[in-house]
Amino acid sequence: MEFITDAILPTETLLLQGCSTEADRADIVAGGLDKLRTTLSESFHGQLINLAEEIRSTSRLLRDLADRSQIHRSRVPIVLNHLNVVLPCLQRTLRDITGYYEDKTLSRETRWRKMYNKMTEEAGGLALPRRFSLYNHFLALLKQLLTRSPHFDLNTLESLRTRLITLREQRGIPPPPLQVGPVVRQDLMSLTAVQEPDAHWAEQIFSLPLPSRTALRHLKSCKSYGPWFPRGHLYIPPGSIILFQRVFDNDQLSILVFLNSVNQSPYLLVRTSQAGIPWFSLRGAHELCIGREGSALQLKRWSLSEQCSKLWAALYFLTWEEMVLFYCTFVALKARNTLTVQVHPGEFRLQREKRLFQAQIIDDGYKHSLIVYEDLQTRGIRLHAAVWEGELRQCPVWTAFVTHQSQSRTWLSRRSRHRVWLKDVQLYVFCSAYRQENMRQNKSGAFEIYFVSEEGATRFREVFSMPPSPAPSETNEAAAGPSN
Repeated sequence: MEFITDAILPTETLLLQGCSTEADRADIVAGGLDKLRTTLSESFHGQLINLAEEIRSTSRLLRDLADRSQIHRSRVPIVLNHLNVVLPCLQRTLRDITGYYEDKTLSRETRWRKMYNKMTEEAGGLALPRRFSLYNHFLALLKQLLTRSPHFDLNTLESLRTRLITLREQRGIPPPPLQVGPVVRQDLMSLTAVQEPDAHWAEQIFSLPLPSRTALRHLKSCKSYGPWFPRGHLYIPPGSIILFQRVFDNDQLSILVFLNSVNQSPYLLVRTSQAGIPWFSLRGAHELCIGREGSALQLKRWSLSEQCSKLWAALYFLTWEEMVLFYCTFVALKARNTLTVQVHPGEFRLQREKRLFQAQIIDDGYKHSLIVYEDLQTRGIRLHAAVWEGELRQCPVWTAFVTHQSQSRTWLSRRSRHRVWLKDVQLYVFCSAYRQENMRQNKSGAFEIYFVSEEGATRFREVFSMPPSPAPSETNEAAAGPSN
């Protein structure tokens, strides 16, 4: 493995590295509390579970803040003074907890009682779980400040900062310096972002709730294959917009997708860690190819030095639904990217899916191909609309997961020779021009599908009148292979 390093660490790098370090420490502390809980009577479990969950939230917030700082680098100076307030206090708290639960001179119950009572007393009566709630509220506001969220509240931030300064004094931590890092320019102090009239469609995909959660099997740890760079060594143009972020393996690996402000193209930033130090790798969607291997999506890049395709990242998803959404989102971003030279036809098909049905439809005024896919591993079924013709042929337009509600007699109804209505179906749309509300112009709000041929409407209905396929055995699933 080859890492690119730099011995010179500016203040902002040290503080952001501190976020990663304390995130790792928080995970270790939460795990230690879990082990302590298993040795105590059930009457203590509630408080211990609550505390461990708050600490895990702290870990997630710290990593998220550090990850997003890569995109919003011009605004990092704004949060440095605030980070310098919270990080020393948080570090002391985590170390104190470790000292208590590792004190083998005391019984485990006494360790917990002493930890909880002493640490509550030293904080002026602020209970230990509430102390982490304070940290988490403060970190969440810093994230909003960094990203110029319209929900940011400066008064609340200042109020929490005062409480943290008091907590530092109670713990004997010296006051922070008035200024760390560069002096903040006045033009960076704008607190709210300019709201675009229409957000990018990719910003919405993972904010919608999943109608079902179908577990995938044979999961492994996700992996990034590099090349890697330290924090701050990858150039990301100011004004770039984060589209979404997904985390894996308890936040040990994350992938952040953003829109480059210079060329308006999507890029993927992967964060992994080695020996507790975060490392980053960056690639444009147009530089990557995607494919499925079991429960993982593999992203590959072209190596100029070796003149061959090499793995860039392997992402294992907990649910089939999230795998599908990531796959379709990536393919749509890549296909609609002006920097993309060509999308291999195989990338438009998610492997290990069986096509049960396909027909042409008229959808919001466009010609689309409607396909019903069945996943060979989970037997999950989904609807998939794709571009029918032209340069973007086969590019995903929307997908919808068929849930248990399809078993209701009222879920699907034939309204005419060419029209079918679906009730209780949630679309995930991968196109800015598509407006699904135009296909819900009826009193019940059902989604209307207009088939070009009457036969298509008939066969579509027949697909959902057939009994579901039996779950595959391990042997049959392995033998099925990719569906082409």
